[in-house]
Amino acid sequence: MAHRVDDVMKLCCELSANQQVKSTVKGSGKGAAAAGGLAFAGGVVGGPLGIAVGGAVGGLLGCWLTSGQFKPLPQIIMELSPLQQQKLYDDLMAILGDIQWIDLVQLTALVMGNTSLKHQLTAALLGYVNKELQAEVHYVD
Repeated sequence: MAHRVDDVMKLCCELSANQQVKSTVKGSGKGAAAAGGLAFAGGVVGGPLGIAVGGAVGGLLGCWLTSGQFKPLPQIIMELSPLQQQKLYDDLMAILGDIQWIDLVQLTALVMGNTSLKHQLTAALLGYVNKELQAEVHYVD
């Protein structure tokens, strides 16, 4: 049974890597607030030049505050606790139904060859990430 959970987790990694999805823990507003707040403070103190300097310093501070929060979704999936993996597995098995597979290669081929199934699983995965992990999903351009 554990290898089936592993197969489904690796399938999730493949689906999210295929879509080039990154996720961030909610709280990116701290970075934006730092950039905007320091730009405002710089404008009050130094006028137009102060806005530029405050915005630059605030942007750097915001970058530092949010560093490490953006992760590729496959990395997040592989870092899930066993309980979280089981919950995600159960959610996805409700969609996979009675599909039987021997190994990850066969499962991946079955899913990637069925556009409807692929979209359903991707939507369920992204829904899990949003609801259970309170993370926001971003597509990389």
